[in-house]
Amino acid sequence: MGTTKIAPKATTETSIQFNVEAERLRRYAEADIPTEKPAQFKRPVERAYSRKDRDTTTVLYGGLTLRHERLLKAVFTSLSYRLDLVPTAVKADFQAGKEYGNNGQCNPTYFTVGSLVNYLKDLRDNQDIPTEDILKNYAFITAGSCGPCRFGMYEAEYRLALRNSGFDGFRVLMFQQTGGLGQSAEDAGLVLDAEFALRLLNAIMMGDLLNEVAYQLRPYESEPGQVNVALELAMAHLCTALEKADKHVGTAPRWWSWLPESIRQKDGAKIAQQWWEPFYVNLIEEACQILEDNVEVDFTRPKPICKVTGEFWAQTTEGDGNYHMFEFLESQGSEVLVETITTWVNYLINQARSKIIDARGLNDSRGFLGKVRGEVAYRSKLFKIGVARFFLNREYERLRMALGGTAHEQVCQMELQRMGHPYYNSKSAGGEGHLEVAKNIYYANKSLAHMVMSLKPFGCMPSAQSDGAQAAVTSHFQDMIYIPIETSGEGDVNAHSRAQMALGEAKLKCKQEIQLCTRRSGYTLDQVRAYVDAHPELRRPFQELPHYEGVVGRAANFVLYVGKLMAEDGNWDVETEDTASNLARRTA
Repeated sequence: MGTTKIAPKATTETSIQFNVEAERLRRYAEADIPTEKPAQFKRPVERAYSRKDRDTTTVLYGGLTLRHERLLKAVFTSLSYRLDLVPTAVKADFQAGKEYGNNGQCNPTYFTVGSLVNYLKDLRDNQDIPTEDILKNYAFITAGSCGPCRFGMYEAEYRLALRNSGFDGFRVLMFQQTGGLGQSAEDAGLVLDAEFALRLLNAIMMGDLLNEVAYQLRPYESEPGQVNVALELAMAHLCTALEKADKHVGTAPRWWSWLPESIRQKDGAKIAQQWWEPFYVNLIEEACQILEDNVEVDFTRPKPICKVTGEFWAQTTEGDGNYHMFEFLESQGSEVLVETITTWVNYLINQARSKIIDARGLNDSRGFLGKVRGEVAYRSKLFKIGVARFFLNREYERLRMALGGTAHEQVCQMELQRMGHPYYNSKSAGGEGHLEVAKNIYYANKSLAHMVMSLKPFGCMPSAQSDGAQAAVTSHFQDMIYIPIETSGEGDVNAHSRAQMALGEAKLKCKQEIQLCTRRSGYTLDQVRAYVDAHPELRRPFQELPHYEGVVGRAANFVLYVGKLMAEDGNWDVETEDTASNLARRTA
């Protein structure tokens, strides 16, 4: 009885399904749409970069400033890695990235992947290296993340573009923000031990400081090109020394040699050795001396200071990827205050600390002993994070002072978090997080910049969120000059035009400031220049000028400083020297 009721129903349903399927196939045929089911995506199984590959495989990398890249290459060479730089990306690379990649990706993706593809095509087409040899003997290493923005899709984009351009199977090694290359420590070609980490860290910090000093001095050089020539000499010296550095660089106390070799090879022992290690400090002092010997500056020229922040890649690269913005700002008569990679490392450390604090007590076992164990684990993690932060900033400060002490100190991340959190929740991860907002407030409030420019890729989600918060920030800080600029492959003229408008306001602020400070010093600008002409030490590139409250510009602070020296100098005849100086200038 039950069977007689079900059979007709089953037959009817089968008939309907058959007719629906037939109609679907007919419509697909009319529209020329394939009827095969699409294959599900599976992550490709890729050959790892193993120990046996180190002698034959060249690792490619890029995306940082040229100084960082050269110093990092020297470090890798000293550790016996084969390394080569992918050239700084240009617009042709952007077009290649769009040609071989997906639509809707962000600026850094197109530029970096296009640069890689064009580099490999040059190997294949111009240097006649077979594709099979390129796949076998080259690999690319870059940063990766799980998101939340399109950064999380970079790896897939690299693979897609490489496949579409004829390099399917090319190895892409990803440094995750969560750590590692996904290889076992025993077979890893890239050994991520303390030796490697410390050398990498020192190279990054030296690159940060040299970068900042270059932008700090170039607007005031007495002869155009002086700073670039001297900086090239310093870079060549540093790179040669880093390449030739022994595996255990520098010196250690005599008692260090008494310790067993097994202890000296421990990661903790190597970190302890870095504590008293003078090798990198000596190197940066030698670079400082090269700059001192070859550069003369005139700090009496007023220049507005423009602080550049924004998305990591856009605020770091020095090419078409950000419209050559640093070079453009300098050409318009400003001093550029660049961001350091060390700041980003400090930010990651602070974010890790916040997560530890937020997770306190969540995984504790029940009972008194469980709570005690949980509290001990919490204190231990917090202590390790504190040591890492202290160690990083202590080493940065050592190098900063060795390079004349004029570069800016690392900003306290807790202070940045306190400033930015009311406008942008510091728990919101992704991109620069709350840093874009916090830096804008910090550099404006501390009188460290006349204007702040935020560079970001077109449509960057975290930066777009920051821009929304910046509207509230600028309404609360009325004297602040802030300009966000989204970069793409095109739009240079529009971006430069907007930068010029904001820079015009900054120049006006700088002009008013130098006039106020000149009156405050009690001397005219010509009198100050005459005193500087008579005292060559005031033309040294590395002078620790005092930062007067409310005074931003280097020239304004310099005028107040020299005015104080003139007032204290009883042997200085203002009228005579001023007249002589002006006569010499008119004659020249």
